[in-house]
Amino acid sequence: MNFDEKIERRGTHSDKWDMMESKYGVSPKDGIPMWVADMDFRPPECIQKAVENLSGHGVYGYYGDDTSYRKAIQWWMKNRHGWDLNTDWIFSTHGLVNGAAMCIETFSNPGDHIVLFTPIYHSFFRVIRAANRQILECPLVKTKGRYEFDFHSYDNLMTGKEKIVILCSPHNPGGRVWSKQELKEVADFAKRHDLILISDEIHHDIVYPGANHIPMTSIDEDIYDRLVMMTATTKTFNIAGAHTGNVIIPDEKLRQKFAIKISAFGLSPNSFGLFMAKAAYSPEGAVWVDELIKYLDKNRQIFDNAISKIPGLEIMKLEGTYLAWVDFTKTGMEQKEFVNRVQNTAKIATNLGSTFGQNGGSFLRFNFATTTENVKLAVERLDNAFSDLQ
Repeated sequence: MNFDEKIERRGTHSDKWDMMESKYGVSPKDGIPMWVADMDFRPPECIQKAVENLSGHGVYGYYGDDTSYRKAIQWWMKNRHGWDLNTDWIFSTHGLVNGAAMCIETFSNPGDHIVLFTPIYHSFFRVIRAANRQILECPLVKTKGRYEFDFHSYDNLMTGKEKIVILCSPHNPGGRVWSKQELKEVADFAKRHDLILISDEIHHDIVYPGANHIPMTSIDEDIYDRLVMMTATTKTFNIAGAHTGNVIIPDEKLRQKFAIKISAFGLSPNSFGLFMAKAAYSPEGAVWVDELIKYLDKNRQIFDNAISKIPGLEIMKLEGTYLAWVDFTKTGMEQKEFVNRVQNTAKIATNLGSTFGQNGGSFLRFNFATTTENVKLAVERLDNAFSDLQ
């Protein structure tokens, strides 16, 4: 595995590379895309072989008998996360944005309120609003350079119209890997206000030394009657284009409701995605992920150290994900100015923090899952773009 390999992604219908000019004004000719959450690395060889075997067969019919696919998920969760997963709990969806949207359609009605701990993954806002639901933001509290919950405050915000709460675990964009006590408090909050809890754990494999991801299912079986957990191979193995995710529902009544909605929408799995996911969740895939974490951790430290030396910029301590959350508050600049410096001077495309909800307006999110050479070039450009502050 060679994560330093330069792979030409321009002109390949890559959202990350080919759309950054139209969205951010950064040309792919000399710009660095650090926005969309995919990686510039090839997935492990076992996935490539699975696709080649399917291609070699030459018939692309419907995928049937997904027992081995479910067993692969079960094996991964047991070996990587210490969790004995019942394969009957698994639904396959077209990625986890689709999974979240399906949960919103299944477990709430138009006009209901959905609780988000903000800032949070921006696509949740889009699907909630499109479904004609209302968003109730519960702002995370920045304490000693990291986000924490404030459930006393959140309890006072509840109106009784809330039906669902969505958690990112690990947190996107702040990079927190929540402790067991924090997850217990989230579960208690959901029970206290009779909310369905959707735990989006798509980044659960991207966790750095010193942190330990805990599946929400491990917290308290008393929450199973309201828990929906979402996982996927897509972020871990850089196969987001496969649009395959897992919605895992322990409670039989909730599963029945979700199954009806799946049927009503006529959804069935993408066979390429299932073949790729099955190949990924294997011993070979596990070795690749271990090497990936080492490489990403090196990039994380390079990016973190460089940003910390630029006056006015503060980077949140990252425990998981490959998404750095940088605060520009102390530059004294309005969003328009610091964004202009990043996009037009440094020629880096990033996600605007304002799209992640309350308290995100002073932030930008940077994806460092690219070659170390690109990361070093990016921090050099950022240093130059803010050189007048030094």
